[in-house]
Amino acid sequence: MTGIVSSHPHTAGALSPVVMVRALWAHGLLIRQIGRRDVISRYKGSYLGIVWSLITPLVMLVVYAFVFSVIFQARWGTGDGQSQVDFALTLFCGLLAFNVFAEVISRAPTLIVGNPTYVKKVVFPLETLPVAAVFTALVNSVAGLGVLILAWVVVHHSISTTIWLFPLMLLPLCALSLGLGWFLASLGVFIRDIAHPVTVLVQILLFMSGIFFPLGVLPSVYQKILIVNPLVTIIENIRRTLLWSQMPVWRWWFLAMVGSLVVLQLGYYWFMRSRKAFADVL
Repeated sequence: MTGIVSSHPHTAGALSPVVMVRALWAHGLLIRQIGRRDVISRYKGSYLGIVWSLITPLVMLVVYAFVFSVIFQARWGTGDGQSQVDFALTLFCGLLAFNVFAEVISRAPTLIVGNPTYVKKVVFPLETLPVAAVFTALVNSVAGLGVLILAWVVVHHSISTTIWLFPLMLLPLCALSLGLGWFLASLGVFIRDIAHPVTVLVQILLFMSGIFFPLGVLPSVYQKILIVNPLVTIIENIRRTLLWSQMPVWRWWFLAMVGSLVVLQLGYYWFMRSRKAFADVL
């Protein structure tokens, strides 16, 4: 892997978004290399290799379509013209978005602990490891995204007219995932048990992020509580733009974006300040 040796980053200015962006931009090639290595290593040694990234979401979509549209006869309630598989496609869309977040958060506590050589024996920009984890999670979701869009076109004979806004809706999801990833990657060095409660938290968030049900079916008091979770509004806006040809709720997007950027900046600052002690602990 080329370009892994770097000058030791300074913590001065770590609270500046400009400093953070410049530092990450300078290591863009390294981030892509680490992400590519992670994707390849995931399927290394298997007969079908990266084809599994297409087979897995396709099988899961078929399962969801059968369980929810045939067995449960579930409906999402977005319109009278819903097909029998719309619920499964809507659910699948939410899971794709959530899985990006879940993959980063689940891996974060072991990112530094699992690479002690980078800490002790080479001068390595450790802050790039959580960024590469986000990159890898997005790459892993591409096949599922393609399956989802193709299935929607087959069922509805059309594509969302607001799909061009979908990348914009991903920004708060990526920022939130990366910010929390930096926090957890650092905490994982000092508190080795942190991976266990994180696993439980991810499972809780899976059922508390509006993936399996529309927010509107809940009483208003529970809606106000649940909407505090930024994943709820992020996933809802992703569905609106990617599937339903609806404009996003810009107020939701703005609040999620601001909150995610705050988490991102604080996560970067915490990581850069605490990384000086990594070598002593490991």
